[in-house]
Amino acid sequence: MSYIGPENILSIRQQYFFPATSHFYKNPPQIVKGFMQYLYDQDNKKYTDFYGGVSVMNCGHSNPEIINETAEQLKDLQHTTTLFFTQPMALLAEELAKILPGDIKRTFFCVTGSEANEGAMALARLHTKKNGFIALNGGLHGRTHLTLSVTGIPMWRLDDNLMKDNIFFIDRPYSPDESYEKAMEKSLEQLKKVLEEHGNNIAAMILEPIQGNGGIIMYPLNYLKEVKRLLEKHGVLLIIDEVQTGYGRTGKMFCIEHYDVVPDIIVTAKALGNGIPISTFSTTDEIAQSFNKPSASTFGGNPVAATTALNVLKYIKSHDLISRAEKLGKILKQQLEEIPSPYIQEVRGIGLMIGVQIHAVDENQPSHAITDVILEEMKDLGFLIGKNGLDRDVLAFQPPLVVTEEDINEVVAALKKVLAKLS
Repeated sequence: MSYIGPENILSIRQQYFFPATSHFYKNPPQIVKGFMQYLYDQDNKKYTDFYGGVSVMNCGHSNPEIINETAEQLKDLQHTTTLFFTQPMALLAEELAKILPGDIKRTFFCVTGSEANEGAMALARLHTKKNGFIALNGGLHGRTHLTLSVTGIPMWRLDDNLMKDNIFFIDRPYSPDESYEKAMEKSLEQLKKVLEEHGNNIAAMILEPIQGNGGIIMYPLNYLKEVKRLLEKHGVLLIIDEVQTGYGRTGKMFCIEHYDVVPDIIVTAKALGNGIPISTFSTTDEIAQSFNKPSASTFGGNPVAATTALNVLKYIKSHDLISRAEKLGKILKQQLEEIPSPYIQEVRGIGLMIGVQIHAVDENQPSHAITDVILEEMKDLGFLIGKNGLDRDVLAFQPPLVVTEEDINEVVAALKKVLAKLS
């Protein structure tokens, strides 16, 4: 197959894409092929993928154990609607009930994380008959009007006319200027105040168990227990957004398991389809009864997506990807922590969701500019990593869970080389 090349793609994007559609790298490759933890460009250069399409490809690119079944389903039945009976979606709902936290067992299928978070928030309003929401600064929940309104990252909010009434932001339990415990106390005090003043009109609090785009921010393990206790006191539901963290990413099937808390509603997407769009919001029998007006998602849980998701769950279990993520994540984090560089301020995260906070050594070169240089140099050495954080200065390591210890050794060695070159 002939490829048009990065220059032609850039020209087409500049003419026909919205200016909001940005890209990584000054000299981006054209990605044309993928297999497991590897991607290839137009010149057949191999890259080890340490970003996974932002925590999407947990089972690896074009994994034959998954895509062969997807292809067979595509040939048999591609799409109908939720109004018709299809086997894959029914079996998927049944399988999810076996692995979802606590007594959560009922699932509504959507296509994107934004759509699922929007549905979860609508469910909370229907069940509580209240309208308001609490969210954390630094959180990201989607691109619909309501999910943008509870997104606490300024650069992702897009619109100056988002909902403001009955939307309450509190600080996340993290600050670079104080300990996690002090930041947690501050966050909980703010939560108490909001609940005391507005709890009678707040439907739910929505948060990610690890803030992904917010900079790979995990909370003190007792934070969410106290959050849940305070919410229950005021009849407010807890929505956990596992769009980036779900399906083995953090060394648990769902990240919320690290905190020993069962949410009222849980949202998943990304890794469930391993590249095929599918998302869910799930809840208990009791809460689900409130979502009883006719509703549907045209492509939600269609046969191809549901078949893929069933095989994703099967692959995660049969290849023990959860234990693998836990083990390899510890190795990756330890090796990153041991890098002797003035540019590294902090290493955060758990499992194979690790963030490296970049520090500006020279005030004339801001941390986000250093981060961009690191990404470019790492790409040239054959490693694709991501970036996130409120100032876009956190290196994001979110690889397919099929990476090897050798891959980790190589990416850390490459990063050491890049940082030494910067020095």
